[in-house]
Amino acid sequence: MPTVERDGTELYYETAGSGETVAFVPDIGTGAWLWGWQHAALAGPYETVVWNPRGTGESSRPRGDLSMRTFANDLDAVLADIGASATHVVGCGLGAMVALEYARRKGRARKLVLVSGAGRGDAYDPEPLFADPGDERACRETLEYAFSDDFRSEQPDALDDVAAWRASEDADRESWDRQRAALDDWDADPLYELDNPALVVDGGADDLLDASAGERLADDLPRGERQSFPDASHFVHAERSRAVNDAVLGFLDTAD
Repeated sequence: MPTVERDGTELYYETAGSGETVAFVPDIGTGAWLWGWQHAALAGPYETVVWNPRGTGESSRPRGDLSMRTFANDLDAVLADIGASATHVVGCGLGAMVALEYARRKGRARKLVLVSGAGRGDAYDPEPLFADPGDERACRETLEYAFSDDFRSEQPDALDDVAAWRASEDADRESWDRQRAALDDWDADPLYELDNPALVVDGGADDLLDASAGERLADDLPRGERQSFPDASHFVHAERSRAVNDAVLGFLDTAD
């Protein structure tokens, strides 16, 4: 994977495909593996960019608490390194909030896809998701908070794969807590100032997010629309990957 350095921090990323750029921002503590269900579907018609935020994968560990602004600046450094003049941004959980921050602060942002996101940091409690990456069993067990009961019973092999990826790339406790600090006191308001077209994707069985967070986010964004999956949980983009990929491709393919 190529790297870019910002503020003495090395960030690993990977690109594939060609065309308009789509940048993926993972959830708290997770690495680029989180987008394995979308990466192949979009790489080809689009240039896809996945990266490991500070403290995940082979990227440098954070030296202090992080903020949404830090994440947005890191993403911008990655995009500048590949020469992207504009980009669509897809984020999950904390990554969806980074996408909103990026759209507010940076001129490269075009369309946004906000998966299991919210307009306020206090609408999201990711603590149950944490697992020590040195404990692959815990990496698997805590997936009960990421996937619905039906998905976990029907696709145990997928859970084994995810647990192995988490053990390889996810943040340890210290780095996870430093990422977690970005949620403190963060508020995207006023959302009416963000005129980027936005697709909000959420799962109705997501116990980590306020029940009305997705609906509020779509309603408060001037150009927001919503795709909800009532029986899916937090990683709805993985549980309903085919339907989500179709929705994302249709959204990105539509003229602004």
